[in-house]
Parts: sequence; C-alpha cells; structure tokens
Amino acid sequence: MLTTADLQAIGLTLQVAALTTLILLLLGTPLAWWLARTRSWVKQPLGALVALPIVLPPSVLGFYLLVLMGPNGTVGQWTQALGLGVLPFTFAGLVVASSFYSLPFMVQPIQNAFEAMGNRPLEVAASLRASPLDAFFSVVVPLCKPGFFTGAVMCFAHTVGEFGVVLMVGGNIPGVTRVVSVQIYDHVEALEYADAHRLAAVMLSFSFLVLLALHFYNGRRSRQHSGQHAAQCHVPHKEPHQGLES
Repeated sequence: MLTTADLQAIGLTLQVAALTTLILLLLGTPLAWWLARTRSWVKQPLGALVALPIVLPPSVLGFYLLVLMGPNGTVGQWTQALGLGVLPFTFAGLVVASSFYSLPFMVQPIQNAFEAMGNRPLEVAASLRASPLDAFFSVVVPLCKPGFFTGAVMCFAHTVGEFGVVLMVGGNIPGVTRVVSVQIYDHVEALEYADAHRLAAVMLSFSFLVLLALHFYNGRRSRQHSGQHAAQCHVPHKEPHQGLES
C-alpha cells in the first residue's frame, strides 16, 4: 500500500501538472499560432528557444530559473517589489518552472496542427465574412483538435515525470514542493526499495496508459480521416451514353 506521504506527493504532482497544462494551453496556443503563420526571421531563433528544454539538461534549466527567481535575480526583484516574495521553494515557483520545462511539449504539437491545416479553411471563412476570432474558434480549433489533445496530454504527462527542474527550484518540502519523482528519490535514498517500487509502478502504469490512450486517439482520427478522404474521392461508375441507333 502507498504511504500517506506517497498519496500527498501524488496529489501535489497532479495539481502541478493540471495547472501547468492549463497555463501552457492558454499561453502556448497564441505562440504556436504565431510560429505557424509568421514569415519573420525571428521565427527560427524563437522556435529554437521554445524547443530548448527538450535538449537542455533539466538541472541547467533549473539552475538558471533558480537564479532568475531568487532574491537577487531579475524576476525575484520584480516579484518582491510586487509584494509576492520570491518564488523558489514554493508551489507557485514549482508551477512556473514546470511551465518553462514543458513548454515545447504543448507548443510543438499545436504548431504542427496549425501548419498542416493550411490557408484554405481561413480563406473560406474570410469569404463568408467571419471575423478572425470567429474563424479561429469555429474553424481552426475544430480542425486542429488532435493537436490540442496531443499537446495537452504530452504536457501533462511530461510535467508529472519531471525531476531535475522541480528539485532545483522547488526543493523537497513535504506537502508544498515534494512531487512524486522526488518522493521516489527519497525512498531510494533511505533504502526503502519496496516503497519506491510501489510508487514507481504507479507512475509506470500511468505513463503507459496515457501514451496508449494517445495512440488509440490518433489512430482513430487517422482512420476517420482516411475514410472521409476515400468517400470524397469515390466517383460512381456510369455507363457511357449510348447514341440513338439509326
């Protein structure tokens, strides 16, 4: 059975992951839209910056976030001036760090969906006098729903499994910043291998089920799209017109 501390860590992890996913869905969507539509030279550097957490060691990202949000950092001085204190080793700091770390897992699937959609649906919407905002919510969002779903699922799952960034920025405070990955580390460090195995098995099962659901969803969407395409391309066979016999 899972311990009380394990259940507390699971609950905290789910809260962080859910809040991070919601924040990145709101902030990542306009960013993905701009990256998909712009022709500015800034697109490539900004796209590389968004993707940086994929290749950057989490401890490096966590260190720089810790410095920026610390008492002497730029962000830390700003939050202190607003009366918010400093963010490191708090739940809010954990969410901010998770948002930076999981940003590419939200932005890239949505950006790919926007780019795959093309310009034609927007041109049709414009010809029907739809406003840009109306066209986005009534045309773009339904067409790009798989991208939103994939981004949200991958962002949530990635946030649940993070370790280096949350340990650097959040530390190991029970009930405040101790997430599942840190709790497993504590079990191993204390030689509590049975407890670590049970909690790790829960996370392994969760990750597998999330990816399985994502594969089933994408597979079903692909089959539906193929069926619709085949129906549109089907041309009924007609007998050639016979002329009147003399």
